[in-house]
Amino acid sequence: MAQVRLNNARLLIYSHDTYGLGHLRRCRTIAHALVKRFKGLSVLIISGSPIIGRFEFRARVDYVRIPGVIKLYNGEYTSLGLHIDIQQTLDIRKAIIQHTALSFQPDIFLVDKEPLGLKGEVEPTLRVLREIGVKTVLGLRDVMDDPQWLAEEWQQKGIPPKLLDLYDDIWVYGPASTGSPLAGIHFPEPVEPHLYFTGYLARHVPKTAELDFSTLPEHYLLVTPGGGGDGVELVDWVLRAYESSTRLPFAAVIILGPFMGAAEREQFEQRAASLPQVTIHTFDRHIEALMANAKAVVAMGGYNTFCEILSLRKPSLLVPRKKPRLEQFIRAKQAEALGLVSVLDPDEGGSTERMVQALQQLSDQSPLVDDQINGLLTGQDRIAERFLKLLGEHRLDHSTEAEE
Repeated sequence: MAQVRLNNARLLIYSHDTYGLGHLRRCRTIAHALVKRFKGLSVLIISGSPIIGRFEFRARVDYVRIPGVIKLYNGEYTSLGLHIDIQQTLDIRKAIIQHTALSFQPDIFLVDKEPLGLKGEVEPTLRVLREIGVKTVLGLRDVMDDPQWLAEEWQQKGIPPKLLDLYDDIWVYGPASTGSPLAGIHFPEPVEPHLYFTGYLARHVPKTAELDFSTLPEHYLLVTPGGGGDGVELVDWVLRAYESSTRLPFAAVIILGPFMGAAEREQFEQRAASLPQVTIHTFDRHIEALMANAKAVVAMGGYNTFCEILSLRKPSLLVPRKKPRLEQFIRAKQAEALGLVSVLDPDEGGSTERMVQALQQLSDQSPLVDDQINGLLTGQDRIAERFLKLLGEHRLDHSTEAEE
């Protein structure tokens, strides 16, 4: 799509970001793609991510950080950095979201994944913006969860009867061939006409790398558990393989992720210190550069990592989690059926020898070819097309109101 100049268009993005990197990285990718396509567009991201400031942003993309919260093992939430009651934290977040939205005056408001926001915090803002004619969009991953589990969760949150009242569009960041992430949920009226499948979001190698490649092995596997908060089992399994075998074909570069616990991180670093084939780092903002230079990838299979694997055509071994959601497992098995990745199901046994064999087989796995991914990585183009259409509708509505 050719670059288009817009007259002071504004997009507001909400990302609840209680934990991990997925939501923030997806929203950032969309924002960067749109400002690159559309001169005159400004994008503001509202995020609860505690590490949003560690990322770089293009010109005309900025962010507002709302107080962070974290989900506890019992399913409840607590304030991440403030020693105040969770309800107070949520009230502050809700007020900042609404004030920011009314001050920024967006043409389009894009909400990532959570239709009502964390604990319903974005619903008041959605209703206010719709009253003044702002176009509202819900963005969903290709896979959300096991359909039955998601249906129960959304029913408990009271989402189905409100969804089409709150949103003009529902963007699915995946191809239609993977099916609807909302299949199995009962809505008062059909939701399918409102779904817009974008395809996966293509990723590109940044011009600069954060790590010095001269300090890394010439041939290596990239091992990445994403944000790392739930990646302890994967890293331990890979390390056990390297501790037990000298028959592995490549060295390993492991990026633990910024949310891995300090105790686990320290333990892994101590174990890796005695393994000449293993290099460990905590975090890399430009992981695409590391992946591009890698011979293959070992990962859990979150949305962003999967997009990177497709974009960079990398042979990959996915070890998806199954809790608290089946999202990664469902995506991994769909991709395996298409011949895009190999998969290890942890529930089938976590023996060291099983990982050794999988890593050996990974070295024989061929890189992906264009025919395998044709039509899958259309996300940026399709989003830009839809954004332009919604923007035109928004401005037409406002010009008509002005004439009246």
